[in-house]
Amino acid sequence: MELGAFSLSLNVKDIAASRAFYEKLGFAVSGGDQAQGWLILRNGDTILGLFGGFIERNTLTFNPGWSQSAEAVDPFTDVRDLQKSLRERGVAFHEEADEATSGPAHFVIIDPDGNPILVDQHR
Repeated sequence: MELGAFSLSLNVKDIAASRAFYEKLGFAVSGGDQAQGWLILRNGDTILGLFGGFIERNTLTFNPGWSQSAEAVDPFTDVRDLQKSLRERGVAFHEEADEATSGPAHFVIIDPDGNPILVDQHR
């Protein structure tokens, strides 16, 4: 099962302070809008999302259809097909993608330790 690009989405209290900290570790901004409270940082193939007020908890994030280099991957497994496959395996959902739609969609599952996992398709 190919889930797509992986990143860690962090719930941050002060996005400017978090940005400055991670830049000291070698991360650079590759997307987002600090004024809106979110940034995407990269260090090689490692991706961090900084989110001030958008998410409740630090979240493991997967993006079907994208590579770690933020390039479109074709073919890829649609988020709704991933959801169906996981449901067949007995995975419970916190939020579900609408299977009657196409294009961008997401679902959220929770691991046994309470960590949210967001599978977020952008295209």
